[in-house]
Amino acid sequence: MSKKDCGNHDNFWSCGCGCKSKKYKKILSALAILIIIILLIILIIYLVLRPTKPKYYLQDATIYNLNLTGPTFLSTTMQVTLKSHNPNDKIGIYYDKLDVYAMYKGQQITIPTELPPGYQDHDDVNIWSPYLTGTDVPLAQYLCVSLDQDETAGYLMINVRINGRLRWKVGSWISGRYHIDVNCPAFLTVNGEGDNGHGYRFNPIAECNVDV
Repeated sequence: MSKKDCGNHDNFWSCGCGCKSKKYKKILSALAILIIIILLIILIIYLVLRPTKPKYYLQDATIYNLNLTGPTFLSTTMQVTLKSHNPNDKIGIYYDKLDVYAMYKGQQITIPTELPPGYQDHDDVNIWSPYLTGTDVPLAQYLCVSLDQDETAGYLMINVRINGRLRWKVGSWISGRYHIDVNCPAFLTVNGEGDNGHGYRFNPIAECNVDV
């Protein structure tokens, strides 16, 4: 039996077993180094330009109508003023879709109102004042009782929620879509007149909670 020829050859494909093995190792090592360099670059960019999630504030909430229209049906008309601030110095935000609605103790009581999509530049502020409405929305029996008790006690807590999609922009690079969820508590006192004659007075209590 003749021995395998692992001598010198002019090209890779005619190279013997030992020669091929060495060249394969060199190629794999080069690829591994390249991948590590790319990952390090991505990590450095992320650490330097790590996006900070936007800040949201509920500036006002006016209730025009909040009435039980049947044993377990609720009709609501309200207007809210929301402020959004992009705190990033070098990162812009594309808002592709934002829906606003109101909730009472975990149950949605208005239909979603869509905010206009758009771009928010770095360190920029957006303000929206959408109307939120719900007509004859089925309400759990225990929530009807709870609503009546809250109004009798003189206070009411409604949560204004925002759900949508956003993208980050750094220079000419634009990220994929991320889900954003905002929860703004609206504490309202019931005094029969309120600031606008509708019986509810808005009292700002906290910054909105934002999850991205």
